[in-house]
Amino acid sequence: MSIDTNIEDALNYAGAPRQAKLSDQIYERIFGLIVSGEFPEKSKLPTEVELADRLSVSRTIVREALARLRDDGFVVSRQGAGTFVQRQPEKAASGFQPVGSISDVHRCFEFRISLEGEAAYVAAQRRDAERTEEIARMLEALETIVKQGAVGAIADYEFHLAVSRASCNPFFISSMALLRPHIDFGMNLARSLSLRKPRSRVRQVQDEHAQVYDAIKKGDAGRARNAMRHHIESARKRLFEGEGG
Repeated sequence: MSIDTNIEDALNYAGAPRQAKLSDQIYERIFGLIVSGEFPEKSKLPTEVELADRLSVSRTIVREALARLRDDGFVVSRQGAGTFVQRQPEKAASGFQPVGSISDVHRCFEFRISLEGEAAYVAAQRRDAERTEEIARMLEALETIVKQGAVGAIADYEFHLAVSRASCNPFFISSMALLRPHIDFGMNLARSLSLRKPRSRVRQVQDEHAQVYDAIKKGDAGRARNAMRHHIESARKRLFEGEGG
């Protein structure tokens, strides 16, 4: 199965909307110009008026899109000088259509850092043999997928869900279920891109999962929280900034 097919499957599963609002679409178009290199890192973007004319939208729409790009760390505005490209994201990310918009995926990662970090913290505090064993089974399933060289986004989600279940808090579990379309998409994209990288990157991801499990198993709540937060933040950076090999 191709990487593009995997991403399409994620979109079909999620029932993702094919049309985003206009400012999201302009965000995507400017994002694509940054990724393509037309607006390289450290370069100055055209003015709002020039962008509005080029993209056939109002300055207000361009302003909204640039504000989101600033929030996501891709551009920076300098008073009296204009707007500049601060960094380029992982180039391959621009080839896929995200759930709603790429900024939605970015913000989902941000939210998950807090949500799942706390879920792991509570899971370590309330650990019991049955729920810890469930996390171990999900970790082993991921290990098999790593050895097979498959994408494994579903198994990845099941690992994270098992951690939430171990918290014995239905709000953590329900939040994970509600976020599943966005989480599935982000995981499909991140894991698919990882297969294009050296095998060490896939191993790094699995090692991060193992650190979460080990901390929960040992009842080290603080380390469990930090391990989960580190894992999700690292996944975000691997996807949007191309870090980690």
